[in-house]
Amino acid sequence: MEHDLIIKNGNIVDGTGSDAYFGDISIKDGVITEIGEVNGDAAEVIDAEGMTVSPGFVDIHTHLDAQIGWDPEMTPICWHGVTTALIGNCGLTFAPCKPDDVEILAGMMETVEDIPKQAILSGLSWNWEHYGEYLDTLEELKPSLNVAGLVGHSAIRYYVMGDRSFDEQATEAEKQQMADIVEKAMKDGAVGFSTNRYEPHKAPDGRAIPGTYAECSELVEIAKVVGPRDGLMQLVGADADVMKSVAETEGSRVLFSYGCSGEEGSGTKAATHLNEMNLEGRNITGISHTRGSGYMFGLQSGLPIQGPTWDELREKDFDARLEAINNETFCRALVAEAREPKSCHIPLQKVYFLGLDEIPDHNSAQNLIELSKSASEHWSETFLRLSRDSNGRGLFNWRMFGGNLKEQGDLFASEHLIPGLGDVGAHVSQIMDGGWSSFILSHYVRETGVFTLPQAIKRMTADPAAVVGLKDRGVLKAGMKADINVFNPEEVNELQPVLVNDFPGDAPRYIQKSRGFKATIVNGQVNVLDGEPTSARAGQVLRHQ
Repeated sequence: MEHDLIIKNGNIVDGTGSDAYFGDISIKDGVITEIGEVNGDAAEVIDAEGMTVSPGFVDIHTHLDAQIGWDPEMTPICWHGVTTALIGNCGLTFAPCKPDDVEILAGMMETVEDIPKQAILSGLSWNWEHYGEYLDTLEELKPSLNVAGLVGHSAIRYYVMGDRSFDEQATEAEKQQMADIVEKAMKDGAVGFSTNRYEPHKAPDGRAIPGTYAECSELVEIAKVVGPRDGLMQLVGADADVMKSVAETEGSRVLFSYGCSGEEGSGTKAATHLNEMNLEGRNITGISHTRGSGYMFGLQSGLPIQGPTWDELREKDFDARLEAINNETFCRALVAEAREPKSCHIPLQKVYFLGLDEIPDHNSAQNLIELSKSASEHWSETFLRLSRDSNGRGLFNWRMFGGNLKEQGDLFASEHLIPGLGDVGAHVSQIMDGGWSSFILSHYVRETGVFTLPQAIKRMTADPAAVVGLKDRGVLKAGMKADINVFNPEEVNELQPVLVNDFPGDAPRYIQKSRGFKATIVNGQVNVLDGEPTSARAGQVLRHQ
C-alpha cells in the first residue's frame, strides 16, 4: 500500500493558529507524508467530512507515572483527544530509587497525590534504580499514548541525602551530586526536572516532602545543567523571586501551576502578572485549570457529613445506600444530624451540583446553600433529594480552584498560560478533571468564544509541545509524527464523571468519557475510534531530543 492511513475531506486546523483549510492527510510509518489532495490507496481510510482534523492534544500535567503499569490505555485522557502525556510532575517520581527506598517513594506519591500505595507497589515492577531504567520499563509496558517524563526533586534529594533530605539544607557537594543525577537523567531521556515547594504536600510521617524548603541555590545549580540542554524546570509552589532566579540561569525554561482567585478582575490581574514575569528575556509558563476543580462527593462516593446515621450510611454499599435514602425515617435522622453545628467539614458555599444531564454543569451560579434556600429546605435535604432524582449518581463539586469561568477566560488571555491542569492519575477517588480538553472546545470555543477554534487547538498542541521540547509533534505538516484528532467541534463535550473500581485491589476512582471524537491517532495508528480504545498500543516514550 502506498499509504498506511488517509484522513479524507477534513477541515484541517494545523496547530499553528492559522485558519482552517480543507484537505486530506496521508500517513506512512507513523509520519505525516502529504497534506492537501492525497491520491493513492491506503490500508485504512477515515472520512472526516464535516469534521475538524487537528494535532493530538498534549497534556503537560499528569500523574500517570504508576497507572501506566495497569492501565496502558491511560484513561480517561485517551477519550479526550490526548496523544502525549507529561509525567513526573510536582517533584514526585519513582526514580532514582535505591532498592530500600521503594516504600518511601510510593508513600509520598500516596500522601501527596492520593494514589493508593498498594496499587503503586503491586502495579509496577520496580526493577530500576536510575531514571533512564524507569523509562525503559515504561517502554516495555507499551502505553497507548506517548509519554515524556520529568525527573523529580523529592526522589533525587532522598537518593542523595536520605532522611536528611526532609529537614536539612544540602551541602555544596550534595547540590553538585543532584545536578549530576539530573544531567544523567536528561542524557537518558528526561525532558527536564520538577520540584514542589507547596507546603501542604506532606510525606507519610507528616513532614514536608524533600525539596519543599531547599535553598534557591540548589535549584540554580540544577538549572545550570537543565538550561543548556533546553530542558524544562517545573517549579510547583515556587514564589516569583525563585522562578525569576531559575529562569535567569542559563536561559532555563520554567513551568509552574497558576490560577486566579475568582474575584472580579483577578483573571486580568493574574494574566498581567504572568506577562510581567516574562520580561527581560525570561521564559516562564503557567498552567491552569479550565473550570471549577476540587473534591467531588455524592451517594456513590465520599460523604463529608458527620453523625452516627451518616456513618451507618457510609458503611453500606451503593445499592443499600440508595435504598436507605428512600426510607423516610432514615432520612429524617440524616437531616437532623446534618443540622448540628460543624456537621460538614467542607465549605458548602463553594459546593455546586453537577446536574442531572449527561453533560456536567460547571457554569451553575447557585451553590448548595443557595439551591436549598430556593427550595425552602435544609442543604442536606437538597443533597438527598437530588441524589434520589439522579438514582444516586448525582455529584457535588467543591470548587477549590478555577471556579469563576469568566475570570479563567481572562487569565487565558496571556500567551504564557497553558489551559489544562487536569492532574489525571492523581486524587482519583476525589477529583476528575481529565476532560479539560473537551471542556475547552465546548465552553471556551463553542459557548463563549474566548478562543477561536485555531487558537484553542494551538493552546492544546503546539504550545504545550514547545513547553515540553517536542520538536516533531504538535503541528500538522509533512514530516511530523502522526498524532492526530478527528472530531466534530459542534458535538465535543465531556460527560459526567462515573465512579468505578478498576484500580489494583478494586480501589475506586472516577473516570470521565467524552462525545464528539471520531478518532484519535497516535504515531499513525488509530488509538481510539468512536469513543472506544483499540488494541493499537502505539505510544512511545519520548526521550529528550
